[in-house]
Amino acid sequence: MPTIMTCLLLSLAALQAGATPRGGDNLATLFSEWREFQRPPRVQGVPDYGTKAMAEQARALPGWISRLGAIDTSSFTLAQKDDLALVRAEMMGLDFDHRVLRPWNRDPAFYVTVFSEQSDQPAREGEWADAAIELWAVHFPLSEAAEAGLVNQLSVIPPLLAQAKKNLTGNGKDLWAMAGGPIREQNAALQALLPKASSPKLSAAVRAALAATNDYGAWVATQAKTKTGPSGVGVDHYNWYLANVALVPFTWDQLVVLMQRELDRARAGLAAEELRNRAQPPLEPATSVQEHQRRFDEVMKTYVDFLRKNDFITWQPWMEPALATLPGGFNPAPPLEFFAQVEARDPMPLRLHMWHFLDLAAMEKQPPASPIRRRPALYNIFNTRTEGVATALEELMMHAGMYDSRPPRVRELVYIMLAERAARAMGDLRMHANQWTLEQASAFASESTPRGWLGMDGRTVREEQALYLRRPSYGTSYIVGKLQLDEVIARTARGPLPMKALLDGLLRIGLIPMSLVQKELQAELGPG
Repeated sequence: MPTIMTCLLLSLAALQAGATPRGGDNLATLFSEWREFQRPPRVQGVPDYGTKAMAEQARALPGWISRLGAIDTSSFTLAQKDDLALVRAEMMGLDFDHRVLRPWNRDPAFYVTVFSEQSDQPAREGEWADAAIELWAVHFPLSEAAEAGLVNQLSVIPPLLAQAKKNLTGNGKDLWAMAGGPIREQNAALQALLPKASSPKLSAAVRAALAATNDYGAWVATQAKTKTGPSGVGVDHYNWYLANVALVPFTWDQLVVLMQRELDRARAGLAAEELRNRAQPPLEPATSVQEHQRRFDEVMKTYVDFLRKNDFITWQPWMEPALATLPGGFNPAPPLEFFAQVEARDPMPLRLHMWHFLDLAAMEKQPPASPIRRRPALYNIFNTRTEGVATALEELMMHAGMYDSRPPRVRELVYIMLAERAARAMGDLRMHANQWTLEQASAFASESTPRGWLGMDGRTVREEQALYLRRPSYGTSYIVGKLQLDEVIARTARGPLPMKALLDGLLRIGLIPMSLVQKELQAELGPG
């Protein structure tokens, strides 16, 4: 938390900026206004991340923090207090951006804005310029209005990338080196869009965006050769981020111990499962789309029947299609990336992790009561809830019996995935401490993941570490959220796991940091 002196300085700065705290602020109204302020200003429709615009935003930020602090919370419920904590965490996230992360200055990938695949999170992982074009959501043929909208979006790309060349002054070697991947993905997405552009106007907009992307990619590649500095934020800044933005109740040192402990537990659990299954045949991967679909359909029936027959959740008709979402489909062509190795052998573990899409559907079908929770939290601070619960369910449902009708070796997949997540989390921690480079973090994750499925010759290992370098603590969120859910269960259950109360409660509370979810779940479930 900020020191008393920091708060005094923030209040002074607010007064100097002319933003007098208003004790009568309504939290929901303030939140709506805050979200508008948090976005960068626009110049002819293009987000402005230039020095002057960012300096003005930074100067005004303390006024917003003071307004939030002046709200009278004496009659607030626990949920309302958590809403205020959530808004404050977002404000601290913007403060961290201005003081430390400065993605508009340090991260060339920040200016990638074209995405061809849907994220499984409430908001896209990492931090990106406020000009996203979600092509996966664009359906052809386009109406006249939809085409005009897409042309306008594409027209932002050339001036934004030209601006990026002026704004980017950082010296973080790994941030520059890894930016080529996202830039190439934008190139590929635009190349795939070009044949669908049926009008001269749209075709011209795509070609201009493609030319600007290629030019930017070449410029970044040239600049990257000159970069020599570290890319991590450092342990002190990381600890501040954990406490004030991610709302994680651990320090960097504690997380190192926890991640190593979970890695050891996963590998030990795998060894025990392998001993138990030593007489069983290996799980052979599906080698065709048809074979995978057969297994997938079988798993989905088992999954839904298990949830419903055991009354583990208040069932709604929209839940089954949400749980069956398979983003990107399945491609059996080798070499298989890590999660394809798992999916090809048995779809069950990743079906449980794709609880993500049930979370997303719930935001639409049964949105939280709080208007503040109906919009995805900024800076990915939902990830201890979304990634943590999805990771926890893989193992919880295994112990609850969901895997009993699957081949025995499917249980091994759970521990292989857990080991991979703990290993890559160590990369997050060590990279931000500037103890490891991205390549060293990738090598550790590859070597620590069983069976050689996270190969250094694949894309996944480096792409994951690049995300964690861009978004501090994301790599640890899978394990942290899982451990926090374990804590809820330990404090509220003195008998059978209250699965229905747990799952219903998670959906009702919404996608907020797990430390806030913990308090509300424990208040609902009571002491064990």
